[in-house]
Amino acid sequence: MRELLRDYAAAVDWLEVVAEAADGAAAVRLIDELRPDLIFLDVHLPVITGLEVLELVTHDPDVIFTTAYDRYAVPAFELEALDYLVKPFARPRFLEAVERARARLRSKPALPPVRERARLALADAPLDRIFVQQQDRILPVRVAEVTRFEAAGDYVRIHAGGRSHLASLSLADLAGRLDPARFVRVHRSHIVNVDRIAYMQPHDDRRLLLRMDDGSDVLASRSGSRSLRSMIA
Repeated sequence: MRELLRDYAAAVDWLEVVAEAADGAAAVRLIDELRPDLIFLDVHLPVITGLEVLELVTHDPDVIFTTAYDRYAVPAFELEALDYLVKPFARPRFLEAVERARARLRSKPALPPVRERARLALADAPLDRIFVQQQDRILPVRVAEVTRFEAAGDYVRIHAGGRSHLASLSLADLAGRLDPARFVRVHRSHIVNVDRIAYMQPHDDRRLLLRMDDGSDVLASRSGSRSLRSMIA
């Protein structure tokens, strides 16, 4: 994998490979010694993990993670605005990732340190915030302020504060990182924040119509309506 990255990087005129590390301990030493702008970091490394590398270094470079564990890591990385390459990856995907990194290095968006975002991405705790891309900016959205999540093809549309944002992940992946006491999947295409429901009323014998606090309506499925009724004291 290091040989492949070296080969791909050699074709990018603004990249210079300054070092390689075969394990996490060597990575910590080299990152703090050479202070690179960008590192490619495997999630699972010998000796210590990629996340532990970020916890131990004093330097805070931009990071592109490499991982074979796409089912778990990729949705989490999307939520925390962390870049990643799923192994095996081809040159076009590599070039896409480094161009995104180049834009970040130029604009230096006001984001928490990558070690903090990586820790939150790989944690089991419910999400507190989601980072979304808006043109050339990355914006944090507090999950407590989200009214609802809506499936939009291969994306999720986040409705919060009277605005909507697209996130590149599935509704099922997102559901696993939300607080189940607050967020309920009421339809295969909708997850709602129960704290943001203005009122509910029967739509027919088995389904409920939800009026959200932003004025939008969501028709719950039969199973979603049962879940909501079970929450009523």
